Amino acid sequence: MSYDGVGAAEIARLTACPRVELFDEVGSTLDVVHALGAEGAEAGTLVIADAQSAGRGRQGRGWQSAPGAGIWLTLLERPASPEAVSVLSLRLGLRAAGVLDAFADSPVRLKWPNDLWLDREGGTRGKLAGILVEARWRDGRPDWIAIGFGLNVSPPPMSLPVAGLREGTRRVDVLAALVPALRSAALDIGPLRDDERDAWRARDLAFGRRLRQPIAGIARGIARDGALLVECGNDLRSAHAGSLIFEEDA
Repeated sequence: MSYDGVGAAEIARLTACPRVELFDEVGSTLDVVHALGAEGAEAGTLVIADAQSAGRGRQGRGWQSAPGAGIWLTLLERPASPEAVSVLSLRLGLRAAGVLDAFADSPVRLKWPNDLWLDREGGTRGKLAGILVEARWRDGRPDWIAIGFGLNVSPPPMSLPVAGLREGTRRVDVLAALVPALRSAALDIGPLRDDERDAWRARDLAFGRRLRQPIAGIARGIARDGALLVECGNDLRSAHAGSLIFEEDA
């Protein structure tokens, strides 16, 4: 099959991936990659579906994956740095945001821990993309990781709390820029560097805003280990998991 008229071999060339699997529809590209990982598929294996019938996000939430409306992919990597897995979703978001700026009408913003957002007309915001990283471990090290990335490409109706890329954007062009950036993030090592934390703050949707969850207080950025920092009176507390909910949205 082809993807917007482009075959798997050409997408592999454009993205510098050793293997690309294309599907009209699957339940979830994450599940396909886990099956390939168990079979010994090499790092850089990329699975793309035009549609998913059971796409998923964090905490078991569903992800709408309509045909032709976005990019629904999962990338298989075999990282050498176990300590980097805990901050990977943030690194992926940073690298992806830098790439997607070129295809969007406003700078891409980041929402801890794994969402990309855009400012829209009228002062509203919409979710542009979501990241889900699932690791399979062996002897205390990641045997492989599945990097799920769902991106809205076609601009959705303004009545929905989601956002898309600039009208007329070609999915193959986005893939050619996005996938190498994701692979680069997956190969990075160690905790977040200071320059990465600074780059996150420049795009941080939450910094300085009041939160209800995962900790009530004022968002103050992220720590080197990827934790959300929240000012609670005279204390600075850390949240390592949970969903970020703003006080005005609760």
